[in-house]
Amino acid sequence: MSEALKRDYQICEEIGRGRFGTVFRCFSPLSAEFFACKSIDKRLLSDAIDKECLEKEAKIMLLVSGNPNVLQIFQVYEDEDALHMVIELCSSPHLFDRISKRIFSETEAAAVMSALMEAIAHCHRRGVAHRDIKPDNILFDDRNRLKLSDFGSADCFGDGRPLRGVVGTPYYVAPEVIAGRDYNEKVDVWSAGVILYIMLSGIPPFYGDSAVEIFGAVLRGNLRFPTRLFHSVSPMARDLIRRMLCKDVSRRFSAEQVLRHPWMTSGGAVGSVADLT
Repeated sequence: MSEALKRDYQICEEIGRGRFGTVFRCFSPLSAEFFACKSIDKRLLSDAIDKECLEKEAKIMLLVSGNPNVLQIFQVYEDEDALHMVIELCSSPHLFDRISKRIFSETEAAAVMSALMEAIAHCHRRGVAHRDIKPDNILFDDRNRLKLSDFGSADCFGDGRPLRGVVGTPYYVAPEVIAGRDYNEKVDVWSAGVILYIMLSGIPPFYGDSAVEIFGAVLRGNLRFPTRLFHSVSPMARDLIRRMLCKDVSRRFSAEQVLRHPWMTSGGAVGSVADLT
């Protein structure tokens, strides 16, 4: 553990563990506040792409900081073996825990989507695509405020430069990513659309028993709304999902367009089909 880090913070118990690192609770005697410390073991990064992601993550988090729905980074420490990032502490259950237990009402789903899309739109305005939007990366602090986290797969775009590389998680990845084509920041909108579908129905829109089967279903993009699951879901909500899970990227909504959709601006209140025009 970095000597400078230990000088500034008291490292407490482990609160999370990932493929390359560990998250600890930590305490700042100076501010008398608790934070989280994400420590990434550089010795586990044998792949050049993983090393590049590690180098980018802290820089991108600093680039998109300042939005209340994006996880904030405060300090970065590095030693020979590890990179340590001091970030906001989010001790409430993340979205994956929440959606695995129950189906959300439209009002509840709209509240989550509003905060999530504000975070995504902010990143896109800063020229950053997250590229791994999924419930596990959507955290909540002790005041239940949503925080978009884990920018390890994020990349910058702009000046006509496309994004490349197959990154993301099977259920949530956009079809153009799986197809190996160049793509843009709207891959995040697709992923958020999958999350909205799951919140309202309890199942993903495209599924299979393996990654290969899931990828095949995503590529086909045969979006359905089974009556047994969507009988009480409003036409407005279904319309928004269609616009987010649109295979034609030119017609797929941007993050800003999602925020302006009537279902979003009404807070998930059930309206008439006429409200969509």
